[in-house]
Amino acid sequence: MEKDGRRRTRMDDVAARAGVSQMTVSRVIRTPDKVAAATRARVNAAMAELAYVPDMLAGGLAARRSGLIGAVISTFENAIFAETIAGLTETVETEGFSLLLGASGYSLEGEERLLHAILGRRPDGIVLTATLHTPAARQLLVGSGVAIVEAWEIPSDPVDMAVGFDNRAAGQAMTAALLDIGYRRIAFVGATGGRDVRGLRRRDGYRVALAERGLPPREVGSAALPLGIENGPAFLDEILARFPDTDAVFCSLDALAAGILLAARRRGLDVPGRLAVAGFGDFAIAQPSGLDLTTVRIAGRAIGVHAGHLLLGRMSKVPLEETIIDVGFEVVRRSST
Repeated sequence: MEKDGRRRTRMDDVAARAGVSQMTVSRVIRTPDKVAAATRARVNAAMAELAYVPDMLAGGLAARRSGLIGAVISTFENAIFAETIAGLTETVETEGFSLLLGASGYSLEGEERLLHAILGRRPDGIVLTATLHTPAARQLLVGSGVAIVEAWEIPSDPVDMAVGFDNRAAGQAMTAALLDIGYRRIAFVGATGGRDVRGLRRRDGYRVALAERGLPPREVGSAALPLGIENGPAFLDEILARFPDTDAVFCSLDALAAGILLAARRRGLDVPGRLAVAGFGDFAIAQPSGLDLTTVRIAGRAIGVHAGHLLLGRMSKVPLEETIIDVGFEVVRRSST
């Protein structure tokens, strides 16, 4: 009984309404292709009439499967992980899995809390967009016994499997590309705190590229996360105040680059004549149909697809040819430089 005295609709109610056995209802839910089309239609109609929601966990316990994939991303507040989640969802849904999604807010403690909640629901696999974890969170992951994929970075000591790219090398490549074009007074805009590990590695790559040419860094940013297009005007003001002769800006995210480019145009600054702007990610706003930003292209959807296949392979006990996948990156020059 529910708390208000109403009884929850059960599988035997659906079976009685459809005139079939409970086993047939179970087959329609779990292996519909093995049930005759007419019978399947009758059971589906009964479930719809009775507003029946299958208890996938109860059925999964017998099969030692919950049908859930947990995913913890760093933030919902910009599009950086959207394509990865889309690729992951499409891949695992083809095998009947559903995604349980949470955001850590770039907080190690937040990730740990989410892992407690997700693991309590007995997921069959977990994808994380962070590779830095609290000791307790790492212990939870290692002891969970489920397939784990860390994404968007290749960690030096992965918990299990990983799909990503070298953020430091990507930052270095973009900065080197700007130098090769002829820019010499390049500023970097991004996170300054320790929570955005990927952004800090892009900054490290920027520093390396400048040091190789004997040039000093020019860095502005904020420890507050997430950063987005709305931060662009303030960062542009800071760049022009501290480094007035800056001729190019490399941003750790396309959203930041978009904010700076739009703010520069409002101030009457010629882009790229007076100030070149480059971003990171190659999201919709950076593409030719958007602001036509020079950027680092990341195969975000491919990261999700690879992560899904790694999870499915591990869960099905299929031998995996590789468990660490580097999707690489590409510097794309457009009109903003």
